[in-house]
Amino acid sequence: MPRSLANAPIMILNGPNLNLLGQRQRDIYGSGTLADIEAMCAEAAAAHGGSVDFRQSNHEGELVDWIHEARLHHSGIVINPAAYSHTSVAILDALNTCDGLPVVEVHISNIHRREEFRHHSYVSLRADGVIAGCGIQGYVFGVERIAALVGEGQAGT
Repeated sequence: MPRSLANAPIMILNGPNLNLLGQRQRDIYGSGTLADIEAMCAEAAAAHGGSVDFRQSNHEGELVDWIHEARLHHSGIVINPAAYSHTSVAILDALNTCDGLPVVEVHISNIHRREEFRHHSYVSLRADGVIAGCGIQGYVFGVERIAALVGEGQAGT
């Protein structure tokens, strides 16, 4: 059954080390914190009559468990898998169980201007959209895209 933003929040998942935003590598990630991002995302979702379920973990298995939860109870997923983007087949496999659920991948930095190993993302193989290099504002773009996809009633458009 299709879910609307009004009855199912957008799951926003953050991978390893993102709990340290604003404290580490400000030249790459800026000075915004995870709390700043959560507030921005909540405001963007509210503008569409929705809400967010915002989480962060340094543990791959916990992210997989949350993806399983999202497939049943959320309207879409915005995910910044961080370093797991480049290594985690498990996260890709979990996202592949989310038939019909829109997924947007977000990266604060432009991963294509960084080390070569960061140029490949397993998550991109499932994502309906990828946003990279827009700073923390990229999360807002991700929420906006989920809202558009949910409003259209289909992912991948």
